[in-house]
Amino acid sequence: MNKLIELLKGLRPDIDFESEKHLIDDGILTSFDIIEISSEIQDEFDIDLTPLDMVPENFQSADAMYEMIKRLSDEDE
Repeated sequence: MNKLIELLKGLRPDIDFESEKHLIDDGILTSFDIIEISSEIQDEFDIDLTPLDMVPENFQSADAMYEMIKRLSDEDE
């Protein structure tokens, strides 16, 4: 999780990813942010995100992103 938080802070240092739980619903992340975050997550965690993974629920919070990463990492094994 720390690796993800550092990645997110590197992309958007103005957001408190550790406490924010409504990144999409509150309009904190833009569609461009999601594309950039998705790309970085794929590179950093060596996973493939499909269009099915690109749903708001997976990007609502750092916890949601982390759960998605864990799920996709487990599927690759």
